[in-house]
Amino acid sequence: MDSFTDDAEFITCDSPVNIALIKYWGKRNEKLILPLNSSISVTLSQDELRARTTVAVSRNFKEDKMWLNGREQSMKNARLQSVISNIKRLCRKRKSDNDQVNDKLQWKLHICSENNFPTAAGLASSAAGYACLVYALSKLYGVDGDLSKIARMGSGSACRSIYGGFVIWNKGEAEGGEDSKAEQIVSETHWPDLRVLILVVSDQTKHTGSTVGMQASVETSQLLQQRLQGVPKQLEKIKCAIQNKDFHSFAEITMRDSNQLHAVCMDTYPPVSYLTDISHHIIQLVHAINQDNNSNMVAYSFDAGPNAFLFLQEKDVPTVIDILHYFYPSSDPNFIRGLQVPAKRDVHVSAGNQVDYTVFSDLKVIPRALKFIIHTQPGPGPTVKDSDCGLLTKDGFPLNLNNANGKI
Repeated sequence: MDSFTDDAEFITCDSPVNIALIKYWGKRNEKLILPLNSSISVTLSQDELRARTTVAVSRNFKEDKMWLNGREQSMKNARLQSVISNIKRLCRKRKSDNDQVNDKLQWKLHICSENNFPTAAGLASSAAGYACLVYALSKLYGVDGDLSKIARMGSGSACRSIYGGFVIWNKGEAEGGEDSKAEQIVSETHWPDLRVLILVVSDQTKHTGSTVGMQASVETSQLLQQRLQGVPKQLEKIKCAIQNKDFHSFAEITMRDSNQLHAVCMDTYPPVSYLTDISHHIIQLVHAINQDNNSNMVAYSFDAGPNAFLFLQEKDVPTVIDILHYFYPSSDPNFIRGLQVPAKRDVHVSAGNQVDYTVFSDLKVIPRALKFIIHTQPGPGPTVKDSDCGLLTKDGFPLNLNNANGKI
């Protein structure tokens, strides 16, 4: 095993998860990852959910290598190679007369990445992972500018994780995808009291990956074409709600889009079902809360998985947490993770100091239905970390080869 020499270089970066509010489902070009519709997402804080990646180059490395959550991965993945080659292409284009840079581009590359949340369980791990890789490689090779188009080549939704706050991925019209890129709508500080509760129903790998599900929907779903016609109007509506911090409208648009996506999945033949009985129970519970409140207190959104993303305002977190504890009791002392739950102030459900659960009589209590809940908020885009956060040893190999599950 060769050791790092003085010419070795390495960079460590963190990157966030993003959750789509108006989702993209289906591609017009599979190879270039060009979506059929534009989408809007919110980037989440890295304090609770993040990918961390260390990249290194050295003249002493014998071959390109990659490790994900402690396990070595194949470097033959087409999307991975596309990301690496596009970053190097930009580097050559901008620094073609720099012999030192050109030498570095010939050196072998070691990549080590870890998530602090379950991978491939419908929590946008590929978005965080590829955004992190692209950002880290850009710093390693001195590439700047719009990185979202390169991140898109790894995972479509990764382009949105390049930015913090609320982000739109414009689908673009160009055949080669030059205009298919992400842009920030507003920063993470725009809506300071917005909160997100992630209800983890399952931390297992989902049975049908997003790529496979999308392709099947494009080929067989009649509802998909109807959905595509309505997306532009919904995009404008939710942008307006975000800019005005209009939670009631924001909530309805978000829930309707989630419902529509999963209706398309069920219209796919054979159907693709990402939601479980617990997922449907959460949907019923949210609507019951909102009905009793006479306004939208909570909104749900489900990506390609059973886990729920609940959006709400900070003042309503204590009440909603109480309700979730009641319907999904757990003895786990770490059941609620992430941000501290604020002290209860005004109670908006069934006015009074306590929630009146008789209004939810149609819903049953389901112990241990949730693995855990993550309490988080909007956050910034990728960041460079100090060297002591690195995942590689001085020899260029992983510090940790045992963290194979990527769990919190």
